[in-house]
Amino acid sequence: MLRACLHIAVAISLLTASAAYAADPIRIGVSLGLTGRYAEMSAMQEKGYRLWQEQINAKGGLLGRKVEMLIVDDESNGQNAASIYRDLIVNRKVDLVFGPYSSQITGAVLPVTDQYRYPVLVGGASSDSLWEKGYRNVYGVYTSASRYTVGFLEMLVMTGMDDIAILAADDAFSTSIREGAEKWAGRLGLNLAFSRSFAKDTEDLDSLVRQAKGSGAAVLVVCGHYQESVQVRRACVRLKWTPRAYYASVGPVLQKYSDTLKADADGTFSSSQWEPHPDLAYPGSREFLHSFTETYDTPPSYHAATAFASGIILEKAVLRAGRIDRGKLAEVLATLDTMTPIGRYGVDGTGLQIRQFPVIIQWQRGQKEIVWPQDLRTAEPEFR
Repeated sequence: MLRACLHIAVAISLLTASAAYAADPIRIGVSLGLTGRYAEMSAMQEKGYRLWQEQINAKGGLLGRKVEMLIVDDESNGQNAASIYRDLIVNRKVDLVFGPYSSQITGAVLPVTDQYRYPVLVGGASSDSLWEKGYRNVYGVYTSASRYTVGFLEMLVMTGMDDIAILAADDAFSTSIREGAEKWAGRLGLNLAFSRSFAKDTEDLDSLVRQAKGSGAAVLVVCGHYQESVQVRRACVRLKWTPRAYYASVGPVLQKYSDTLKADADGTFSSSQWEPHPDLAYPGSREFLHSFTETYDTPPSYHAATAFASGIILEKAVLRAGRIDRGKLAEVLATLDTMTPIGRYGVDGTGLQIRQFPVIIQWQRGQKEIVWPQDLRTAEPEFR
């Protein structure tokens, strides 16, 4: 009798321990530049991650466990971010991590995640150089920076335009866009009339814009983030230069770009990894748009969508792995081929994203329109 009671007590103890373990949350760490130069984009990413966390927990969590996101402000500083990830991994012992926002900061973090062999879904960076340094288990979520301008340049060829000027900030992401634009312009037979880089956070860009104008270029391509896109556009206005086509990366996809520049935003082209438009009928895209807008009372930018898509990709990888095992998850992420709200996910042998492609948008009369590819157009492109 005593032995039977002991067996029952042990069984109850084991069941209790098992239930408690199952209730432990899956903790996922990430740093974002919620203050500093990347605040606009990082705020969107935070909203995307929080929305995914809310939705996955409403479905019962991952493998029956609640998901807990630990989001820390790195102040848009790479050194801060590296320290944060080391703390998340070593001291706070998170189960998994997402990559931070921006290629510069991601580059500072990858030596840490590589040291501890944490797989990283990079939903906020795309500089090609991140996949050229031999880091293990780094998986891109969206198009590499070197391919950002391809669709825009193809439009130029179709309209017979030539003579391009390029201005690029000297950070890794902007440099990748510049190098890709130069390469693809050459392949497409376009003439590179002028190309210069400038130090990140340079406040006065009038001199470089004046030189680009003097080169006789009909097209101006700006490789940078939000600040550069606005600064160069304002310099063009001051110098009374209206290129036939003005392209800038990152900044023009944000509503703030139009709100800040008003009518001067019109005509601007950019690349977007996703747009809040019902014609982009990827699985879950419309639902994401609706739930994000309802939750935050503002439309999402692609930065929010790529963060949300990172969660969807991780969810699918965990379910396929069947457990929280970082080695197994790395294997799954390396071979996974699936659709997300921003398009198709699939990487090459280095982890570089090769399946997803961006659309080209243009601001027209205060509205952001998709102008490339043709089968997704919401408006024809307009040139000056």
